[in-house]
Amino acid sequence: MSNVNWKPFVFGGLASMTAECGTFPIDLAKTRLQVQGQVGDSKYREIRYRGMLHAIVRIVREEGLLALYSGIAPAILRQASYGTIKIGTYQSLKRLFVDRPEDETLLTNVMCGVLSGVISSSIANPTDVLKIRMQAQGNVIQGSMMGNFINIYQQEGTRGLWKGVSLTAQRAAIVVGVELPVYDITKKHLILSGCMGDTVYTHFLSSFVCGLAGALASNPVDVVRTRMMNQRGGSLYQGTMDCILQTWRSEGFMALYKGFFPNWLRLGPWNIIFFLTYEQLKKIDV
Repeated sequence: MSNVNWKPFVFGGLASMTAECGTFPIDLAKTRLQVQGQVGDSKYREIRYRGMLHAIVRIVREEGLLALYSGIAPAILRQASYGTIKIGTYQSLKRLFVDRPEDETLLTNVMCGVLSGVISSSIANPTDVLKIRMQAQGNVIQGSMMGNFINIYQQEGTRGLWKGVSLTAQRAAIVVGVELPVYDITKKHLILSGCMGDTVYTHFLSSFVCGLAGALASNPVDVVRTRMMNQRGGSLYQGTMDCILQTWRSEGFMALYKGFFPNWLRLGPWNIIFFLTYEQLKKIDV
């Protein structure tokens, strides 16, 4: 492990925070769309938003422009931890298996992506819980990020901060296990084909493809994770399968793809901003 490079950790964290700031309002709209319509929760039973644009417009009208950034502080904190560990671990694990990027295979990259996603998301789970709570509640929650953090701990204990950690790890394993390998393989083949060099256009196209793949693979888990993290007391859903079955039974199968459009609209631009930033940071000679 003496050969571990620190640059992917630092650059991954910086690029993740940049991408988060640029796409956060879309993520907030996605969360609001996913938590609404729950038959067993009177607070979120009403269908308030008809789609992403309607959600954004209504949030601004009723809660103010700053409400679009409800939960931005824990989101940035999450990326500072999750993004840093995710990219650093992924790149380090790849170098343990193969010495050169040219020798990487899809299977190797998927394995490294799944492992790095599980490790990083498990560590950063408390910030994810806080972010979702603040996004779902908007300006109803009062006080600072640390105040809300302490409030969750006092009312629900350590288990409250790691609520939904298995789902978060499952989603991260799917997202990271799909997105990063798809980006690497797409970029590799574009360059080796001779059609495109290692340019910003290659990075843009590769990141667009990996964002679409990640959204298709992760949305059902994302819906379940959001609902379980947002519940209080744990009385509505008893576990992952229970949440999936209740959602499917009461709202239909397509409810598992609630918020897909904003999810894709977020993952697409998020990955584009992230990889363009990350690739430029890699060029810095430090």
